[in-house]
Amino acid sequence: MHRCVTGLLALVLLAPAPARAVEGYYRQPALHGDAVVFVAEGDLWRVPATGGEARRLTTHLEAESNPAISPDGRLLAFSASYEGPTEVYVMPLEGGLPRRLTYEGQTAAVVGWTPAGEVLYRSSKRSTLPSSQLLRVPATGGAATPLPLAQAAEGCLDPADGTLYFTRFAQQGSHTRRYRGGTAQNLWRLRPGADEADPLTADYPGTSRSPMLWQGRLYFVSDRDGSMNLWSMATDGGDLRQLTRHRGWDVREPCLDAGRIVYRLGADLRLFTLASGEDRRLRISLLSDLEQMRERWVDKPMDYLSAAHLSPAGDRVVLTARGQVFVAPVKQGRLVELGRAPGVRYRQARFAPDGASVLLLSDQTGEVEWWRLAADGMSPAAQLSRDGRTLRFDGVPSPDGKWIATWDQNQELQLVDLERGRSRKVADSPLWEYDPPRWSADSRWFVYGVPAASSFTQLMLYDVRAETSMPITSDRYESVSPAWSADGKWLYFLSDRHFHSLVGNVWGRRQPEPYFDAQTQLFALALTDDPAARFPFAPDDELAGKGDGADKEATKDAASTAPAIALDGLAGRLYALPVPPGNYRALSANGSRLFWLAWDADGADDRRLMALDIGNDDPEPVTLATGVDDYELSADGEHLLLRRGDALAVIGADSGANADLGDAGVDLAGWRFALDPREEWRQMFVESWRLERDYFYDPAMHGLDWRAVLEKYLPLVDRVTDRAELSDLQGQMAAELSALHVYVYGGDHRDDAADVNPAGLGAVLEPDEGAGGWRVARIYAGDPEQPDALSPLARPEVGVVEGDVITAVNGIPALSVDAPGRLLRDQAGKQVRLSLASRGKRKGRDVIVTPLAAAAERELRYTTWEVERRERVETLGEGKLGYVHLRAMGPGDIADWERDFYPVFARQGLIVDVRHNGGGNIDSWILERLMRRAWMYWAPRVGDSTSNMQYAFRGHMVVLINEWTASDGEVFAEGFRRLGLGPVIGTRSWGGEIWLTSSNTLVDAGIVTAPEFGVYGPEGAWLIEGHGVDPDVVVDNLPAATFRGEDAQLAAAVDTLLARIARDPRPVPPPPAHPVMPRD
Repeated sequence: MHRCVTGLLALVLLAPAPARAVEGYYRQPALHGDAVVFVAEGDLWRVPATGGEARRLTTHLEAESNPAISPDGRLLAFSASYEGPTEVYVMPLEGGLPRRLTYEGQTAAVVGWTPAGEVLYRSSKRSTLPSSQLLRVPATGGAATPLPLAQAAEGCLDPADGTLYFTRFAQQGSHTRRYRGGTAQNLWRLRPGADEADPLTADYPGTSRSPMLWQGRLYFVSDRDGSMNLWSMATDGGDLRQLTRHRGWDVREPCLDAGRIVYRLGADLRLFTLASGEDRRLRISLLSDLEQMRERWVDKPMDYLSAAHLSPAGDRVVLTARGQVFVAPVKQGRLVELGRAPGVRYRQARFAPDGASVLLLSDQTGEVEWWRLAADGMSPAAQLSRDGRTLRFDGVPSPDGKWIATWDQNQELQLVDLERGRSRKVADSPLWEYDPPRWSADSRWFVYGVPAASSFTQLMLYDVRAETSMPITSDRYESVSPAWSADGKWLYFLSDRHFHSLVGNVWGRRQPEPYFDAQTQLFALALTDDPAARFPFAPDDELAGKGDGADKEATKDAASTAPAIALDGLAGRLYALPVPPGNYRALSANGSRLFWLAWDADGADDRRLMALDIGNDDPEPVTLATGVDDYELSADGEHLLLRRGDALAVIGADSGANADLGDAGVDLAGWRFALDPREEWRQMFVESWRLERDYFYDPAMHGLDWRAVLEKYLPLVDRVTDRAELSDLQGQMAAELSALHVYVYGGDHRDDAADVNPAGLGAVLEPDEGAGGWRVARIYAGDPEQPDALSPLARPEVGVVEGDVITAVNGIPALSVDAPGRLLRDQAGKQVRLSLASRGKRKGRDVIVTPLAAAAERELRYTTWEVERRERVETLGEGKLGYVHLRAMGPGDIADWERDFYPVFARQGLIVDVRHNGGGNIDSWILERLMRRAWMYWAPRVGDSTSNMQYAFRGHMVVLINEWTASDGEVFAEGFRRLGLGPVIGTRSWGGEIWLTSSNTLVDAGIVTAPEFGVYGPEGAWLIEGHGVDPDVVVDNLPAATFRGEDAQLAAAVDTLLARIARDPRPVPPPPAHPVMPRD
């Protein structure tokens, strides 16, 4: 008996501790009867409607979202990215194996259920112009059917008569509260048999969304009182009533069942009872092992490397990765982790000149300050500066270790006294960041680059003793990368002073313009006015070596004592080095060589590390290594650190051409480190708040008490259990700014590496039971003049036509699966055999096709939309009008402009379509081309006259915009109108016009973007932000008509141009009569 008790006690002691119930971060609730399903930890959970301990329903590594419970309470629909794209799945509400319903190849988000028990979801798969549509799919599987309208993101169906109440437009992607721009969501109604939907909330310019129907009233959320709250109205839009009155927190993700609405507020779920008005918080706990909060290991630190610097002697490298700092030996030795502090991010660690310590930036105090850590990791950290007010970017210590020159987000260059901790301002940059300072060997001087009013970087010489700066290059040229010679007598630098255009004249196709490649040259300034200090690259002559100090020994001795700098006439002692001009950056120098990076015009990603011997024996630049992303010369001038992709190497500075890097690599194979997600999440949240403070274009933060905003949201970080929840919380916080261009993306999210790439045939396929397969209802033709981008079914060797039926895929009967996408998984770019049956032919045939990846199929659909618009303009415009659509304003879009504008530049009218334009930065290029004017003509002996300016558009122009015209697309439209080029037609645009750089990244490579550059007009008013561009002529492409393929905006543009052409035809003026010369 005694023995049994002892054994039982041992089992109890050895048993694992039970999981602890914790309060989580709850999102996206669904309600039915006594069941509430919600998302937490990236999984689905179920809890009673009274609250309590929740039960986990899913465990997959990928995230589940958008749960919705079927009308009969038996099934749970949700979205998940189990195989890559987010698709629709269904499972028993009690739990069980999920079953996939869709194969869209792109996001399919569950919206709810139809009264008939079908899953209602949204996708843009069936839309040529990217636009969300609502579709319904049987819960048992089968073909999805689109509801007959476009631009719908949410909806519910009236079980009595089938009326659809829907949210028009998907939610715009920027995190902002109190949004009033052109993409604001609003509620519409589509009645059975109606030709068009009608608006229900047209009285309000803000957001109204999430329609829910109960007992003849429509319930929804709206920010009519400043915060998103629950409201209701009659089904015709009248009798508006406010139900909740939350202040400062938005009601999100509501779901209605049997007279109750469950919704989210912050990180909590609440239940509102319609009959009584009771509104209570659901007290929920998770019984979870909190797996994503466990300490884990970073196995590939190089993926997060933000800085790498060489020790003064070239024997160690200090690495900054994911906010942590390590010192690695170049050859053999101990990998040292420095100064780990909970919830602290380190930046830009570099060795102090003595090599015994490391200088770095740390946010340990709540501001970014300079600290010192022992390089062997054996001493505690010491704070060096105490006056941080904004983000400091980097710094360069003086050779004597007493100073560090540092620059910050306020565009100040400062000098920090490392012994006293005091800072002094050196300069303010009026435009942007500095070219990093370079110190003289005696630590009295440093040279830095600052943008001048001309926008070109000008090199300045700073005297530490006198506390003064003086320019040493002019503001006429870009001058960067100063490098002191070892003897202190010369300052080498790079400057863009070579201008040879690869395009030599204005004649040619598509408006050729100057292009200047290889502008950069190497120069040297003589810092002394000693005549004996000959230019090192000067050829020998009969007087060479006659002056005092010209011999090598004198030069060697001079290296230990820096000569005085002769400031008078310094800029005039300029020499050009015998190096051909090129594309260069990052110049460095030691006692015998110069080093820099070079690349070809088309190979900026393939940089070469170059070296040039300093001397007058006709030295030639040599390539030390290729594929170099960056490099650094050690302080002793003897070693070079190279970064090539994810590898680091250290070679001798005296290495020859094409140095062997095989044995030069820094061995980081064993570099791993642990992190605590909870500490990191808290640090990232506070840092995202601080970076918004430091980057936001308005220092007053739109009048907010920004510290109070942090205090409001910071307690919720303790409830975060995965990275997606942190992103959600960051978005809520940043939304308080009520600005656009605020995005939250990236970061270290849990995922499943087993992605299965979807594929498509570039067509709409519909089931045809009678024909035994999937009928080709529509082929997305694409551009017939771009054969490499056609639908796989439209290729001439395939010969599939609309109406053909696919009966088998690789021998598998097509109707044996719910959707043809199931048979095309992982088939993108591979040969697939299709069996076909054609109408009117008794015998079938087989063809080989190569399916498209999902992204390529999206491009094909969009191209099809563009080609159809162009063809309509050709027909409706009677051949008089040209059409150009710009999807965005990026590098690829200027190529689209070049392709599509010049074939129609001589037309009488032009439509520039920037609907759905996603923005970028090339508006000035397009506007400049449209502003060209024909002010004279060349009249040849035979043929048509041509204008000067070449390719000037002489006809009438209009621009088309809509609610999805965004950012630089909006700038283009506003500029088009302000410059008097023509009217703007369509609907009010997005309203995002505070530009950004997206450079404020977090330790895990995530970001909460900060709007940085406000846009205003010459009249002194802010432009576009928060409102959008108002069209001169308002024309709305309505949801049902758009679904049917109509385009009222395009038709209005054509009508406008034809009317203007009729009133003002603008023909090319004929040449005058030729002169008749008088006779003698």
